[in-house]
This record gives sequence, C-alpha cells and structure tokens, in this order.
Amino acid sequence: MPKLQLIVQTASGSFQFCNFRIVAKHYLTKEKFEEFKKILEQLKTEGRMEIADRLKKAKEYGDLSENAEYSEAKEAQSNIENKIIEIENIIRNSVIIKKSAGGATVEIGATVKVEKNGNEFEYTITGSNEADPEKNLISNESPLGRAFLGKKVGEKIEVETPKGKQIYKILEIK
Repeated sequence: MPKLQLIVQTASGSFQFCNFRIVAKHYLTKEKFEEFKKILEQLKTEGRMEIADRLKKAKEYGDLSENAEYSEAKEAQSNIENKIIEIENIIRNSVIIKKSAGGATVEIGATVKVEKNGNEFEYTITGSNEADPEKNLISNESPLGRAFLGKKVGEKIEVETPKGKQIYKILEIK
C-alpha cells in the first residue's frame, strides 16, 4: 500500500516523521469481488492449516536453527499472511463496477468501440485487478484507460504508447 511520509515541526521546534497511508480504491466486478472472498476464505482455512502442519512436522526434526524445512514453512506462513492482508485490503477498499448501459461518457465498466488507423477495436474498461489486455480488458489506471475515461462518442484521444503517439476516435459506448 502506498505511503506518504512528511516531516513536520513540533511545538518544541524539533522535527519528526509522520506516515500516512494512501488508500487506493479497487474497482471490481461483482464476480471478481466474490472470487476474492473465496480465495481469502481458502487462505484463512486450508492455507493456514497446511502451514501449521508443515511447521509442526518441521519442529519434530529438532534443532530449529539449522532446520531448512522449518525456515521454508515460516517463509510460506509469512507469504500467506501477506496475501491475506492484501486481499482483505482489496475487499475493504473495493468499489463494485456496474455494467455500463451505453452512457454518454466512458466510465469504468463501459465497453468502448474505437477506431485507430482505420481499424476498429473494442475495449472494456476495468479495474486493475481484472485487466487482461489479451482479452481487451484494460485497466482504468493504464494510459489508454485513463485517456478514455470521461470521453464522449466522436471525440478523438491522443495517447502516448511505446510505439509513439496513437490517435483513437470513440465510435460507440456500450
């Protein structure tokens, strides 16, 4: 999670660091939200039980200071706990995307039909957790997704890509 650190001067004149968390919104479809809930439940139950079993077996080998199995199990435990924290954060800060019904402007959840260099393409604007460019699901945080947001049919958008500047014209919003 991104953090912001500021240096502030106290009443006594000394300086101290203050940390602030930057809470990001996670745009998810209802299906992806439910998928994250299932994964979280699996990690909290089966995942933790599996790690507990591995730790128990590793402890039976004796000296923990030179026990590779124990070290690996502790690392796996740390990884699972970090994944649980990450998924809980996503769920807590999620915004459910409602399927767009051809609004006046491009928004998250909309499918956009565009023209570029005489060719037509369709992209669906999703949250970053569901982006899959091979399926034309583009993140609202990507350069192309950001450029489309808020635009209307007929507008031309210039986007800087690795191949240079590209111009897209919005043909339809679904």
